[in-house]
Amino acid sequence: MPELPEAERARQALESALGRRIATVDDRDTYVCRPHAPGEIAGALTGHRLATAERRGKFMWLETDDGPALGLHLGMAGRIVVDPEDATPWDRFTVEFEDGGRMVLRDKRRLGRAVLNPDFSHVGPDAAEVGRDEFRRLIGTGRAPVKARLLDQGAISGIGNLLADQTLWQARISPRRPAGELSTPELDRLRRDIRAAVRSAIRKGGVHTGSFIESRRRDGACPRDGHLLERAAVGGRTTYWCPVCQA
Repeated sequence: MPELPEAERARQALESALGRRIATVDDRDTYVCRPHAPGEIAGALTGHRLATAERRGKFMWLETDDGPALGLHLGMAGRIVVDPEDATPWDRFTVEFEDGGRMVLRDKRRLGRAVLNPDFSHVGPDAAEVGRDEFRRLIGTGRAPVKARLLDQGAISGIGNLLADQTLWQARISPRRPAGELSTPELDRLRRDIRAAVRSAIRKGGVHTGSFIESRRRDGACPRDGHLLERAAVGGRTTYWCPVCQA
């Protein structure tokens, strides 16, 4: 499932669509464009120019020069493609520009979203941008396992299952530790490792490139000390960690 690094790479792809005026919009897929009726997004966006490409966590949106914003979400397997050579049966939402190019939400599983003026009031601060004091306040409280706190998009946004396991391994913190028991130095180290893991994943092509992820399997061993990894459900998600260096 796309996490913050994949969403940021998609946002970067959207930057090549900025400054271009919208000629038409294909918003006929009522599931992807819910709750909008066919033609509603098209009517609101046609004639406007895309101004900025923004992101918070896994959510993206495009601001227009003097019109509504267009929210986009990749779902489980969606991709943003700007100026593709050909159309496919999986092009769920398409914006065509006056210059002849287009922007497509391409999604075989049809779980992506396109929506006007998205409301992100329920979404916490971006995991790659959250400040030190705010991170301590949002993550370092309560009895829930620290991994569950990281996965809570209302606390901080953008961290999914793989990124959580990667960063907790980097920070040498057990995913089952109660979040409120983490020390200030541990919380600061975890925040630094989240930022480092995000930067690396964006640069290398996605969260699957993390140094821990290749070992994240039933017979996997810790890349740091060679011990077999533990596996359990934490925060409702399948979780791997090293029982020695993440004790």
